[in-house]
Amino acid sequence: MTQTLRTPSEAPQSAPAKRPGRRRSVTLITGCVLSGLIVLLALVSLFWTPYASDDTSGGRLAGPGAGHLLGTDKLGRDLFTQLMTGSRIAVEAGLGSVLIAAVAGVTLGVLAAFAQGWLDDTLSAFLDILIAFPTLLLAMLIVAARSATLGSAVLAIGLAQSAVVARVVRILVKRVLAQDYITAARTSGTSWPWIVAGHVLPNIWPTLVVNLALQFGLAVLAEAGLSYLGLGAPPPNASWGRMLQEAQATFTTAPAGALAPGVLLVLLVIGVNLVADGLRDTLDPATRRRRS
Repeated sequence: MTQTLRTPSEAPQSAPAKRPGRRRSVTLITGCVLSGLIVLLALVSLFWTPYASDDTSGGRLAGPGAGHLLGTDKLGRDLFTQLMTGSRIAVEAGLGSVLIAAVAGVTLGVLAAFAQGWLDDTLSAFLDILIAFPTLLLAMLIVAARSATLGSAVLAIGLAQSAVVARVVRILVKRVLAQDYITAARTSGTSWPWIVAGHVLPNIWPTLVVNLALQFGLAVLAEAGLSYLGLGAPPPNASWGRMLQEAQATFTTAPAGALAPGVLLVLLVIGVNLVADGLRDTLDPATRRRRS
């Protein structure tokens, strides 16, 4: 019996293994598409909306039609206009809160990382207290001192999130300061500000960016919760949280008023979390090695 020998080109080949990079790119692209569409809606609302935010000429609880794509709410306002305005408020709240959290959190975290002894213990306890402090209670205190505005809600959310960012930054900076190249830089006479700017921040920014992306989604949810309780942007600003609160009484007769802002809120948070997950896989070398 003869046996046919196969050349290497004729030998059967196994199916190519799925590349981890492909999964990462799909996650990142999906997140960018979901969140990008809502950001685009927010940008368009800066220049154009079908109706004015306080226009009540549409008729109470009118159904979807040519004049009103999604219908109207119980006051006769166009729902699509309200959704566009709400997307802008959500993006503004997320960006503003993350900016405050980044500035305050990075500053406090770097200072805490350099602290030693009792000062280190004191700052760690202070961060734990800030993290445990309810965002809603902090918002109430700020609103009592100022007024129920979007700025007050953003300030409250940003201050509450700054403690979380500071704890992450403190851990990352301490890890970097323990490296040999930091000791070499100090031996060569490099000052601490230059070490922080040239060595510490460039090494912690991948993890920090991922954390801030997650904080953006949490800030959007927090703003919606505060607006639902009447502590966010006041009327005629159409926050998604306020839309949910106003539509709960008419959910059975006009469900679009509650479903539409709820769906957009979920899509934005899911999109931002997918972006954070994709960035983590892309920017963090340790994660890339574990998933390869």
